Amino acid sequence: MINKKIILGMLIACFLSACSSPTAMLGPAYTFSSTGNIFQTGFTYSSNEMITKYTGKTPIENIKKITEKNKKKNIMKSTLESDDFYDLVKNNVKKTRKLINSNQ
Repeated sequence: MINKKIILGMLIACFLSACSSPTAMLGPAYTFSSTGNIFQTGFTYSSNEMITKYTGKTPIENIKKITEKNKKKNIMKSTLESDDFYDLVKNNVKKTRKLINSNQ
């Protein structure tokens, strides 16, 4: 009988998990379970909700956006494809050929 209740509970949880944001209470629940402080848990949850209402994004989405801005762009490809780089390499090849031919 207990196994049936556990299985039924797990099935219901699986089907209803998409009804709400399951991660919205994950952080505060962890905070409460580790510290036992209900005030800190309430502050964590309310601050997350305020950030979501104010920005329209969750705090994790905001952090991802900030870190993506700070990543360096791939300048190697644009440098290798630029005309200035081509001219620089061409001039260096010409100078090297002159040095090689003058030494022979």
